[in-house]
Amino acid sequence: MVKTFMVSKCIGRNVEISKDHPRYRSLVIRERMGELMERGVVARTGLIAHGRGEAFDYLIGERTIPCAARAEEAAAAALLEAKRPVITINGNAAALAAKELVDLAILAGAKVEVNLFHRTDERVERVCNYVEEVSGAKVLGRDPDAILPGIASDRAKCCSEGIFTADLVLIPLEDGDRAEALVKAGKKVIAIDLNPLSRTAVVAHISIVDEVTRAVPNIITHAARLKNDKNARRAILKSYDNHAALQGARDAICAHMSEGAK
Repeated sequence: MVKTFMVSKCIGRNVEISKDHPRYRSLVIRERMGELMERGVVARTGLIAHGRGEAFDYLIGERTIPCAARAEEAAAAALLEAKRPVITINGNAAALAAKELVDLAILAGAKVEVNLFHRTDERVERVCNYVEEVSGAKVLGRDPDAILPGIASDRAKCCSEGIFTADLVLIPLEDGDRAEALVKAGKKVIAIDLNPLSRTAVVAHISIVDEVTRAVPNIITHAARLKNDKNARRAILKSYDNHAALQGARDAICAHMSEGAK
């Protein structure tokens, strides 16, 4: 859930958003993204990516659709079943759900690694500092000592005790190149991606077509319930069908658009 706050206090502008505004939640998130861009946590082009995701959120009705709910349950089960799970965070994910992602990592026994496309040492430090500031936990990413094959960008840089040796990686708001590289490296991939047509969603083993501030708390709820129930976790994963989940998301978009046209 997005916490209520006076936007003017966050960004130093005389901007106030009424809770009665029909786009209240969306506008609060936008202001947070803008503030954190100014602080160097979110990349300038990250605002474009956020807007694209917001458009897809409109198409699914700004809600957790049933196929996403099943994917979130499967994601919780997979994280708990993994031996070396890692949750990666980029600038947008940090801005939207840093504390919640770290809370999930703690619950699932996962490590957290900051991994950026627009990478400079200064920005890595800013994102790591921000995540640690809001979560109170230490994260990996400042000193990458390994290279993930198949990526033609700085995203190939990773930590040997994190992404490089992980058996499962959760990648919120990421890109197709890295998702493909992680799968080719033999890792299970969970993706949170509002676009069910993206390469990230298509190549991932579990694709959650949901907005990250809804998805992560949902995964946490499932993980808490499944923490001590191995049989339930394995039954969930055995029955989960990611192709059906993606088709369900596409069907939900078509249905919502059809309803709006009436």
